[in-house]
Amino acid sequence: MEKLREKMNKLKLDAESWQEKADEHSEKVKVLDQQLLEKDNEIKSLTTKNQSLEEQNEKLEGELEDLKKAVGESTQLKSTNENYTKKNSMLEEELEASDKNLKETTAKLRDTDVKAEQLEKKVASLESEKAELETKYDELEEKYKKASSELDEISQQLEDI
Repeated sequence: MEKLREKMNKLKLDAESWQEKADEHSEKVKVLDQQLLEKDNEIKSLTTKNQSLEEQNEKLEGELEDLKKAVGESTQLKSTNENYTKKNSMLEEELEASDKNLKETTAKLRDTDVKAEQLEKKVASLESEKAELETKYDELEEKYKKASSELDEISQQLEDI
């Protein structure tokens, strides 16, 4: 009888431990989901900035072509052309930096997705294990009640004798 109680207490403690682990994993999943959302927002922001820079770059390239046609007309136009070329180079560098940053962010997002997926699988596994432990607990509780009932019947019969 005492062993049965000890086992039941141990099962209760195990169930609580698994619940705590499930809660911890759930919290980790929430944190990873938040990080994923932040990374998604960062990617959207970088994509928008990248598009803007590409549009600026295209605009500046068009202006540069116009200036190249008029180079022979004056030295003043030549100087302006050099300024636009420098500006274009800076924008291309910014664009390259943005592309690099976007690629790094995308790689981090993929890693985060993989980690989140692994944690979700782990949570599912733990939930399944928890359900099994609860089922075992219910079975043991039913056996305990049955044994207790039989003991009461035997006690009653002994008292009647």
